Amino acid sequence: MCEVNISFLNELNNLPPKRKRSQELTVSFKGSQSIKHIIESLGIPHTEAGLLIVNEQSVDFNYLVQSGDVILVHPARPNLDSLSGLFRDGKMTIEPRFILDNHLGKLAAYLRMFGIDAAYRNDYQDDELAQLTVDHNRILLTRDRQLLMRKTIRYGYLIRSLDPETQVHEIFRRFDLTGQVTPFHRCLRCNSPLKPIEKEVVLHRLQPLTRKYFQEFQICPGCQQVYWKGSHYERMERLVTRLVAASHNDGL
Repeated sequence: MCEVNISFLNELNNLPPKRKRSQELTVSFKGSQSIKHIIESLGIPHTEAGLLIVNEQSVDFNYLVQSGDVILVHPARPNLDSLSGLFRDGKMTIEPRFILDNHLGKLAAYLRMFGIDAAYRNDYQDDELAQLTVDHNRILLTRDRQLLMRKTIRYGYLIRSLDPETQVHEIFRRFDLTGQVTPFHRCLRCNSPLKPIEKEVVLHRLQPLTRKYFQEFQICPGCQQVYWKGSHYERMERLVTRLVAASHNDGL
């Protein structure tokens, strides 16, 4: 039987089961085990680790753990993400394009409100989600730890909160999205970028008061939903302002 000492730093220490949470854990195992396997056996998907230090040396997920190793697992952050390749020198190496599982519909709408590419359907199956993540080079957002532990998943994040607004804070903090915000440029229903359209073209679809008081319109080329700056726009604008301000206050 082999034993190693492993510490999960900062917010990662909240992810193991409560009975296993401590400053330092002793893990026993048999045979040859990768550090990725050891971490995930404690309930932490590999997507949440940004830096692995074994005996004061940096290693990757393929490292085969040796008895007596002292392991430090740092959380993945924009300035500390040496394992996935998602960030380099604090900058994202791919476009911030997400795909969300079936339980995150409100979060998807919020991200689209910010102009962030967020693919979502309420009938995705796990195999389909994993395949789309790989095929379209998207970042998987989910509360399903087992889904994030699949070997094919390179980019992902385990949503902690059940509250959609708090989830937005999590995503902005993890992926440093404040510079990516272009509000009201995407369809809230289907994620397509919106396009300006002349009022006369959609006049027949408008209610009398909308015809009278509004002059600027956008349309979704995907689902043909028409948007204008009505009371719904003002409510969303206040929400966007509040969430962006909160993200700046978090130090982003």
